[in-house]
Amino acid sequence: MTAPEAWTALILNPQGLKAVYGERLPPLTAVRLRQLTLHEEGPALTLRLDLSTFPADPPLKWAAKGFNTVQITLSFSGLRTLTLHGFGTEITADLVLEAAGTGVTVHLAAPGITVAATAEIAYLAALSAYTDGESP
Repeated sequence: MTAPEAWTALILNPQGLKAVYGERLPPLTAVRLRQLTLHEEGPALTLRLDLSTFPADPPLKWAAKGFNTVQITLSFSGLRTLTLHGFGTEITADLVLEAAGTGVTVHLAAPGITVAATAEIAYLAALSAYTDGESP
C-alpha cells in the first residue's frame, strides 16, 4: 500500500491541495461522502468529500471565518468501469487511488457500501472549506 498522501500524485492538479496543506497532505481515510454523481459526458464520476483533517496553517480567509472542514470534489473522467454495491446516508469511508496502466482506479469502502471505478484521468474539480458544527 502507498503512503496516505501519495494519492495526490495520481491527480492532474494537486497544486491547490499542496498550497493549503503544505508538506502534510491529507489522507483519504475517514472521509465523509457528501455526493456521488455519474455524468454522461466523459463519461465521468465525481465524488464530493469532506476530508478528515484540516490544515495546520489554513488560508487566512478560512481561519478568519472559523472554518474547520475542507471539502473537495474529485472527478474521474474517461470512466472505463464502475461497480457500486449498497448505499446509505452519513457515509464515512476510506478512499484509495491507484495507478492502473494509463489510468487510475478509485476504491471507496464503508460499512454497507463499496465503489470501484477505473478512469483515464483523475483531477481535483473543487476545493473549499466551511464550518461543520459536528467537527471537533
